Amino acid sequence: MTREFKKSFAAIATLVVMLFLNACANSGAVTTSTAAGANQLQAVGPEQRPKLIVGIVVDQMRYDYLFRYWSKYGEGGFKKLVTQGFSFKNNQYSYVPTYTGPGHASVYTGSVPAINGIIGNNWYDRRTGKSVYCVEDNTVKTVGSSSTAGEMSPDNLLTTTVTDELRLATNKASKVIGIALKDRGSILPAGHMANAAYWFDSPTGNWITSTYYMQELPSWVKEFNQQKFPDQYLSQAWNTLLPIEQYTESSADDEEWERPLGGKARATFPYDVPALRGKDYELIRSIPAGNSITKDFALAALEHEKLGQGASTDFLALSFSSPDYAGHSFGPNSIEVEDMYLRLDKDIEEIINQLEKTIGKENVLIFLTADHGAAQVPAYMLSNKIPAGLANSSAMRDSIEQHLDKFFGAGKWVEQYTNQQVYLNRNLINTKKLSHEEVQEQVVNVILRFENVMKAVTAESLKRSGWGKGLMTRIDNGYNTQRSGDVIVVYQPGWFEGGRQGTTHGSYSNYDTHVPLVWYGWKVKPGESAAEVEIADIAPTIASWLYIQEPNGSVGRPLQEFMK
Repeated sequence: MTREFKKSFAAIATLVVMLFLNACANSGAVTTSTAAGANQLQAVGPEQRPKLIVGIVVDQMRYDYLFRYWSKYGEGGFKKLVTQGFSFKNNQYSYVPTYTGPGHASVYTGSVPAINGIIGNNWYDRRTGKSVYCVEDNTVKTVGSSSTAGEMSPDNLLTTTVTDELRLATNKASKVIGIALKDRGSILPAGHMANAAYWFDSPTGNWITSTYYMQELPSWVKEFNQQKFPDQYLSQAWNTLLPIEQYTESSADDEEWERPLGGKARATFPYDVPALRGKDYELIRSIPAGNSITKDFALAALEHEKLGQGASTDFLALSFSSPDYAGHSFGPNSIEVEDMYLRLDKDIEEIINQLEKTIGKENVLIFLTADHGAAQVPAYMLSNKIPAGLANSSAMRDSIEQHLDKFFGAGKWVEQYTNQQVYLNRNLINTKKLSHEEVQEQVVNVILRFENVMKAVTAESLKRSGWGKGLMTRIDNGYNTQRSGDVIVVYQPGWFEGGRQGTTHGSYSNYDTHVPLVWYGWKVKPGESAAEVEIADIAPTIASWLYIQEPNGSVGRPLQEFMK
């Protein structure tokens, strides 16, 4: 049913009811229930939209975190969203690799890396022979600091976002603001047409932006920076919110597979933050204070930008980055990660309370999700007799070079290895007049010799084939012809490239792809569904509720049918 048809149908239905009411009025038969029915009918048209949408993306939030710490959460944060909102219990990413940049891009484009172009946090650019950061842009300058941390924009994003489509649909009357400690967590959700995107500058402790958005920080941002909240937060030790013996959902406090913060000898509580902080403000990213200062800045934006108080729907795209930093250091089974989430629960409660106080629950639509999950630390898994391990990408690259030298003659065959992808020297292949497919197959033969590898897939095979579901679909969805490599490596479950302490993410496994999706507020009835849904469904769901066009690379579907 088209948007125009919906409008016409609604108008005709309303007219019929009004004619019926007039007839009843003339005959003296108007009843209270009939009039109420007419008012209800008039209230369901496209003119009824939320005043504000708040998208909350938690960086590195596995699905099980929502319920693993359930008994220790308060009543007004995660619990409130789940019990008074609608939770999709089987929400998955449909591609690999599962990283921060691709995750935020896919949430807001309703798309996959194959289409929106954000195939990793970084990727190799064959044209320049250099690595590209997903939001880097040397044509813009930093605003709010003398550092280069503001030389960023959404220029590498190839499609629109739902935030772009909202701005387009309202002729830029809607306000869109992105906020995150990480630049990519702010910029990619805010899209190409945002009023602003702000991120944290570690050298100065300021919230900054770039000349892509503005030439000078608004006065309220300057005032916020002048209050030096990072100094206040970094003057306090990090100890557990609850008595440490109550953290029964996690391993013991002192485990060899946890990486200590800031040069601390052991990863144990308490953390003397003032002594560990160093000369800049980088440490705040890895402790709960990083979430709190993000919350503080978001509430300031809500107030000073008067979000949700105009005639058009506004959008606050908010990402909490600190859980990712902590997860990389300590791993999912640590007390540090549990404490991070117990404290984040309180930050989210404060945001919900302020939104309901100033705008009203009935006027705000909130969704909560994550950009990816995380693997358990291999050392922890092995201690529990579960297969896992660390892959050696350098050894793999050396083996590829040696094999191709023997098979095709000497040369620098591998230009780059990143995102579990091998970028071959295509100029060398062409010079030697070799078949790209044949060289790729030889690389696959080498990779499959490593016992930790489950599969290796060539770019040529991805170009020729299509898959409806399963692992190959996730690989295909993550492959962009212009930006991806020549051979994709898929490790066995529980294996990843990294160090012996802490964890990472990026795989096809459910511990990386299965993340929460909860809707709350405007038009959302309490409930849950075990239906398999995808991250790409979020943007078209919002577009459907707003009666606007979905993003131009969207491959998702609206989810309202499940939330009845």
